Amino acid sequence: MHGPEGAFERLLQGRLHDPFSLLGLHPDGMKWVVRVYEPRAREVRLLSAQAGGAAADAGELLACRDRRGLFEWHGSAAPAWPYRLRAAFDNGTQREWRDPYSFAAQISDDELYLFNEGRLTQAWQTLGCVPAPAGAVPGYRFSVWAPNAERVSLVGEWNQWDGTVHPMRPRGASGVWELFMPDLPAGVLYRFEIRNRDTGAVFTRSDPYGRACEVRPGNASVTPACGSHEWRDSTWMEQRAHAPWLERPMNVYEVHAGSWRRHPDGRFYGYRELAETLLPYVCDLGYTHIEFLPLTEHPLDESWGYQSVGYFAPTSRFGSADDLKYLVDCCHRAGIGVILDWVPGHFPSDPFALARFDGTALYEHDDPRLGLHPDWGTCVFNFERNEVRSFLLSSAAWWLAEFHFDALRVDAVASMLYLDYSREPGQWLPNRFGGRENLGAIDFLRELNAMVHGQYPGALTIAEESTSWPMVSRPTWLGGLGFSMKWNMGWMHDVLSYMRLDPVHRRYHHDRLTFGQLYAYSENFLLPLSHDEVVHGKRSLLDRMPGDDWQRFASLRLLLALQSTTPGRKLSFMGNEFAQGREWNSQRELDWPLLALQWHQGVHSLVRDLNRLYRDEPALHQLDFESAGFEWIDCNDAEQSVLTFIRRARNGRHAVVALNFTPVPRLAHRLGVPQAGRYREILNTDASLYGGSNLGNAGFVDASTEPWSGQPASMWLKLPPLAALVLVPDIQPGGDLPAGSGTH
Repeated sequence: MHGPEGAFERLLQGRLHDPFSLLGLHPDGMKWVVRVYEPRAREVRLLSAQAGGAAADAGELLACRDRRGLFEWHGSAAPAWPYRLRAAFDNGTQREWRDPYSFAAQISDDELYLFNEGRLTQAWQTLGCVPAPAGAVPGYRFSVWAPNAERVSLVGEWNQWDGTVHPMRPRGASGVWELFMPDLPAGVLYRFEIRNRDTGAVFTRSDPYGRACEVRPGNASVTPACGSHEWRDSTWMEQRAHAPWLERPMNVYEVHAGSWRRHPDGRFYGYRELAETLLPYVCDLGYTHIEFLPLTEHPLDESWGYQSVGYFAPTSRFGSADDLKYLVDCCHRAGIGVILDWVPGHFPSDPFALARFDGTALYEHDDPRLGLHPDWGTCVFNFERNEVRSFLLSSAAWWLAEFHFDALRVDAVASMLYLDYSREPGQWLPNRFGGRENLGAIDFLRELNAMVHGQYPGALTIAEESTSWPMVSRPTWLGGLGFSMKWNMGWMHDVLSYMRLDPVHRRYHHDRLTFGQLYAYSENFLLPLSHDEVVHGKRSLLDRMPGDDWQRFASLRLLLALQSTTPGRKLSFMGNEFAQGREWNSQRELDWPLLALQWHQGVHSLVRDLNRLYRDEPALHQLDFESAGFEWIDCNDAEQSVLTFIRRARNGRHAVVALNFTPVPRLAHRLGVPQAGRYREILNTDASLYGGSNLGNAGFVDASTEPWSGQPASMWLKLPPLAALVLVPDIQPGGDLPAGSGTH
């Protein structure tokens, strides 16, 4: 059957590839025809373009061409655009609308070309649900990439989720489908209904580019409201663009927004509530940045956000997009940077989301040896597909451009780089050269980092990469991956495995503390004590420490001081700062009542002082990524389990660090130092203020001109048990230091 009848039959069957060939306004010989499909209508009338309201215009009655819902109007002249339609229903109700099939396509051929080439890095302006008025007509343009579909329809609350009512326009060979819906309000639920062209299977999917999602357990996409947030962080953004970030302190407080605090009834704190509570807390403790575990929309709380389905949607658990912008804006105006944990390495296989999106492996590989992740039961992105690169690059750009995030921490980079990651022989496929490297992922990561550093001044990228892959944080033009920084997982594993040893055995494993300096400047490292180290049976940091309660708290204070004084940027997960006693549980808030207990208060006070000392003393951060900023005094004193070193700033300022990893006080420990004269003890983790025994050096130590340990001067000091000391000369380049937390 050909002509309108045949097309209408295919429409009813959900198989009409191009609905604009049937519906809307068309020339009909010397006349014009308007065809409308409204399956539940008793009658449909054509109104003038200016008509509005039930009594404003009686309109012209359309002929019922087919009782299943096809109506036609014929006229000698085309109706004035944009004409309106009014349907009457058997229940006595009416509906009036502008005909979506009277509007021309909006997406340009250039946009489609760039998308298909993998070079459309702001694809949220093209695909998804975009507020896009057509002339003076308000509405949303919907578009989706589904190249293997026979038909794609927009379904939602307004059309009773009926896939025959609003089929979309195919855009040539691009694989993109498009439809403008005039006058649709914000806050309406919608999905895409897709019919696969090979199997005929019909299914619905949420919008990959959706900017808002239904609150869990629902999973529909939501037409976004036009944001009303007015940014007030221009000073921060300008300073960020020109700041020498390689020499500035970076001390990150890692947060899971759903379990930092909760209301008494178990409700989450929203984005705006976090701005009023979390932000002052972070400022008081002296951190420089907050890193949020993924805030992209995700279906399961238990995934902590790492199984994202909304790569352009902030999770609705905590509020709206404007609410999140408000939180970031408040942080910036308070001088705090904000980092987003972002997950391009894998995505969940939920049937409403990206997996087999158009009935084929579209975003992932078809072969499970490439397309399924054995650790997490998730899908692996096909990084070699151009449109997938456009999708992921645009997602990264979206959070930086629209929400002003200062950095993206890229999760599980190692799983992206290696084709055999967590796979046994026979469970993976080599690349075209026979190797195990994922060439598509390598190219994608280089593109990502080049884009971020080139288009978003001062924004950073941080890799969670757990292997010895070379040059992760070196520029792409030198052959590196181009990240700003890399998590130092080796340092973390070595230090935590050392600290959990009984002190009597630590002398046999002294190299775990010193080995990291052999590679410390091969990358721009960040030292993490992250959420991954306090879950899944690993126990809290405090609970890992051996000995009685006094020793456990002393060892934790020593660990935190070691992190603060070791070269590299810092990251610590929430709860570490007050010695959370149990493992992190994402289903409940932190154990805040512990702050009423003296030893927990002591750790909290120490973290505040460590953070401020790290931030304010250039010798402890300025040359984190250069070997000139660090010098061993004695790295070989395994017998006493003592470690001593010097940290330096570019102008010659220096700080001396001494750490005693046994519960034995060293009452006359000789220490080589760079210059003679008086040194101030500006930090002692054994101070009574922190819950220690208060053994120290009365606030200062005098160094003589006697050489020791290769240094031109030396001092005798009291080294407290399981404690760290930081000392600085009274007179040194760069002026005075802020007051420290000296001991008695």
